[in-house]
Amino acid sequence: MEASGAPGLTALLTGAMAFSMLQLFLLGALGPRLVGELGVSPAVLGWTTTVGFGTAAVLSPLGGRLVDRIGPRRSLVLLLSVSAAALALIGAAPGTGLLLAAVALGGLPQALANPATNKAILAAVPPGRRGPVTGMKQSGVQLGAFAAGLPLTALAGGIGWRGAVWTAAATAALAALWARRALPADPRTGPVGPRAPLVPRGAIAWLAVFSLFLGCGIASVNTYVALFGAQRLGMGPTAAGSLVAVLGVAGIAGRVGWSKAARPGRAEWLPGALAAGAVGAAVLLVAAPGAGPLVWVAAVAVGVFAVAANAVSMVLVMQRSAPGRAGQDSALVAAGFFTGFAVGPLLFGPLANAGRYGTGWLLVAAEFGAACVVGLTWVLRERRR
Repeated sequence: MEASGAPGLTALLTGAMAFSMLQLFLLGALGPRLVGELGVSPAVLGWTTTVGFGTAAVLSPLGGRLVDRIGPRRSLVLLLSVSAAALALIGAAPGTGLLLAAVALGGLPQALANPATNKAILAAVPPGRRGPVTGMKQSGVQLGAFAAGLPLTALAGGIGWRGAVWTAAATAALAALWARRALPADPRTGPVGPRAPLVPRGAIAWLAVFSLFLGCGIASVNTYVALFGAQRLGMGPTAAGSLVAVLGVAGIAGRVGWSKAARPGRAEWLPGALAAGAVGAAVLLVAAPGAGPLVWVAAVAVGVFAVAANAVSMVLVMQRSAPGRAGQDSALVAAGFFTGFAVGPLLFGPLANAGRYGTGWLLVAAEFGAACVVGLTWVLRERRR
């Protein structure tokens, strides 16, 4: 790859991150339609996120090693191709069984996303540009949230939710062709770095635990905020889906801005501080039924603080990884994040089924608070050394 960080490479990596998680943002944004038209219960809606991210968490350590072995180009083409297949299957699902199977298939792109894109940045982008490029490509996840929450939700209002999902599948397939044509061939397969330990160590272990708690909270908001808007705040399906879009736009700005600020010596403090801001965002969701506009402020705050914290953690991984281990270390931290995404909606789902959204948002605040404690404890230990 060219050592440039050119706009074309940044755009491709951003798109790959967007498609890696688009299916789950779509299921959250289309939640009111799925509950009404497909007969999916709120608890099953949470299970889609649990299955998808549970699969990603299991596959992540293997995905990181695969990326280190086959190279970023092959990995990105595989990521986008499987994303297209998973979205196509979701659009064809007649009921819960095939829906969950398609979501499980979508766990593979999630497992490949961070290792493949981080590996591409280390190979192609000068060190001084890696922070901004990482922030931009990490914002691709939130670009996916925006696409699911606004244009695709609006499209679903015209051609149905299946047509909207199939449109996303076709776009992912085109992106796979773009990656194959735009990126130079990977070098011949050679020896890879030492096998990653089953349990991460040092800074990678702290970042993995931080990401686990952070993922719990973010996943619950992504999965249930649209349904919350529809069931508790009286919003229509399109307006409720727009909450996911607003969160996505705020997440893009937060990830780009905070990743630029994540320079060595400063970056270590950011995860804990951003998680503290995310606690405030969850409290706003608790108060939203008494003051409807607060839900929009909360969506923005989740994007600016919680979502941005994940991008900062990936900048820290690249700063701390040993040579030849970027893919594996990225995968271990991502595995913690994906585990959180699997667990969070599983805990929130029964509360949503019972209509106890206030209790659910307090649980989210506690999860963000735990992430804050882990982040600040780690940096204080680092300073004492």
